[in-house]
Amino acid sequence: QVQIVESGGGLVQPGGSLRLSCAASGIIFSSYTMGWYRQAPGKQRELVARIGSGRNTNYADSVKGRFTISRDNAKNTVYLQMNSLKTEDTAIYYCNAPILTIPLPWGQGTQVTVSS
Repeated sequence: QVQIVESGGGLVQPGGSLRLSCAASGIIFSSYTMGWYRQAPGKQRELVARIGSGRNTNYADSVKGRFTISRDNAKNTVYLQMNSLKTEDTAIYYCNAPILTIPLPWGQGTQVTVSS
């Protein structure tokens, strides 16, 4: 049974940092490209960062230079280090496998709120 659990969100002031974690089970994690998505109120879910099985990374222009995605295959976990956070980064953050035609079951996500 595939399960994804995101954690690490919270309330942070503009300019602050957070580190999100996503633990996946029920898959051969090391062989999957994994990605972080976010969905702000009233907006579509968007892919903001992804990391391949070879650890190559890609970022949306809106987060490039501020966010860093990484993975620990021994722990079946993907991370998102978010620095220099802006109010527009406020969203629910999810992880999944972006190159799959049918996504993995979505987790509950983790709320990130950037506000003074």
